[in-house]
Amino acid sequence: MADDLTERIIGAAIEAHRELGPGLLESIYEEALCFEFDLQGISYLRQVPVDMIYKGHAITGHKLDLLVAGEVVVEIKAQKTPPGMVISQTISYLKAANLKLGLIINFSENRLIDGVKRVSM
Repeated sequence: MADDLTERIIGAAIEAHRELGPGLLESIYEEALCFEFDLQGISYLRQVPVDMIYKGHAITGHKLDLLVAGEVVVEIKAQKTPPGMVISQTISYLKAANLKLGLIINFSENRLIDGVKRVSM
């Protein structure tokens, strides 16, 4: 099921990228991707707050860009960002949300598939 879901997410992202191309703000890609999810019947939540726990203390203020079908964290990027930093951030989000699978989708690439990274715990 998770592979089918990630394929659907990536397909929706490719469609949004095909229409918009690279070079826009992350917020525009997020809006377009969510609209594409609506068109394709993919359930999601936007800007989902998650708490990081430090020694039993909740640290608030962190938000997942998208949580798809309650299973997959989608981190949207629209700039050349060091991949290690984004992977670490996504792993932290997965831990905080107690989830196993994330996708980093970087819309700054000319070919979107070159900007997709799967992260699993």
